[in-house]
Amino acid sequence: MKTKYIELRTRNTFGSIIDNYFTFLKYNFKDYINLYLRYNALSVIFVLLSSYLLVTGFMGLASRDFRFGMGSDETETQLYLGFGAILLVLIYFITALINYSFSSSYITQYVKTQGNQTSKNIWDSIKDNIGNIFLFILLGILIYIGYFVISLVLAFIPVVGTLVQYAISFILSTMFGIAFMAIFSNELSTVEALKEGWDFSINNFLKVIGYSFVIGFLNMMIMTLILAIPGFLLSIYIYFSAESNIDIVTSNFASILFTISFAVFLLTLIFSQALSQLAYGVLFYNLHEEKYNTYLQSKIDLIGKDE
Repeated sequence: MKTKYIELRTRNTFGSIIDNYFTFLKYNFKDYINLYLRYNALSVIFVLLSSYLLVTGFMGLASRDFRFGMGSDETETQLYLGFGAILLVLIYFITALINYSFSSSYITQYVKTQGNQTSKNIWDSIKDNIGNIFLFILLGILIYIGYFVISLVLAFIPVVGTLVQYAISFILSTMFGIAFMAIFSNELSTVEALKEGWDFSINNFLKVIGYSFVIGFLNMMIMTLILAIPGFLLSIYIYFSAESNIDIVTSNFASILFTISFAVFLLTLIFSQALSQLAYGVLFYNLHEEKYNTYLQSKIDLIGKDE
């Protein structure tokens, strides 16, 4: 066994579920991050490329002249911005799909193998569910279009509309997270998984809302700490550049620094999605045990056999 195993299929209080999540990260973060980087190596490269295109295009547009060795046509600037934006959207979508699948498969294999998960069984699990994953994404897009329409209506209702909008957002996030887990853990079809995610979310409304808010807030703090270093360095550079009258928008060094900083921001945002899905995985096993009582019953059955 690579790390200390934390049993997630237990009935816990609200605070204990959150504690289990961070305990799980404590014991498995190194193994998780190693596999995460392996699965996202290409994503990192393409995020850097899209960041370069966006930053270069934006700085070129801001300066209205090109001193980056790329020509002087403003149309070219817009092409950099356009290609960068399209590439970023595609990479963000594909990477989110990979990370939701990877995190769900990781925690599922963690439970099934009691902490002996490997890259092979994680990848095999993803391949076995690839059809359900794509169907899930298509249905998810349709559901979020409906959510967008409802949000537009709620925007006209002061205070109450905002609160309801946040509640729906938390419910949908949890429903999708739990449904994704149901596909991998219980081998359910997409429709069955969405139904189970909806049932778990609605029947545990207050727990789901509270858990999503707390985990979202704590994950945001973690991401803020990660972004603090490039943010601090960027602020120092901008300050001294202003003091020295350096033209930032025409500086090659500034272009590189902004590209790296923006890429770090995007990669951190993407990584936060993966961590959130791990959190929903911990919640899934708790809610599943509360409803079905399968793990406790299996332990009781073992006692009967031993006797």
